[in-house]
Amino acid sequence: MPNRGERAAGSSTKRSPPVAPPDIAGMAAALEEARRAASTGEVPVGAALFRGGTIVARAHNETVTRRDPTAHAELLAVQRALALLHTDRLNDSTLYVTLEPCAQCAGALVLAKVGRVVFGAYDPKAGMAGSLGDVLRHPGLNHRVEVIGGVEEEQCGRLLQDFFRDRR
Repeated sequence: MPNRGERAAGSSTKRSPPVAPPDIAGMAAALEEARRAASTGEVPVGAALFRGGTIVARAHNETVTRRDPTAHAELLAVQRALALLHTDRLNDSTLYVTLEPCAQCAGALVLAKVGRVVFGAYDPKAGMAGSLGDVLRHPGLNHRVEVIGGVEEEQCGRLLQDFFRDRR
């Protein structure tokens, strides 16, 4: 439970931006992955990476399955996309993810030079795309990612809240 006025993941003090149809479709793919994660007992976070309007890779959290705390949806989707595209840069790609990226994932997105990140629920405890910090747009780094947050926020947040409520 949040304390001292903190908001739970999926709650936001930020206003949702107008959303373009391709971003709705991208988030739908990420939400599908998040539901897959929940069905296997993983924290329901999903990601889908698109390039030129086509899905290149998708993934969901696999931290429990792999016994690896770094097996986050964003990281897995980026790794798969890099391998499939035989490249080390994704500057012409958009990553859709249901939860604001953490420090590890934000760092990986900057290193892979992802062009754009669209996320659903804000994460006030670990989010590094504006909530707790902002690695994705840090002015001192050599690559800054375009970020849009709050897309399908209610649906993304509800998945997380229901998952953790059912675990208690």
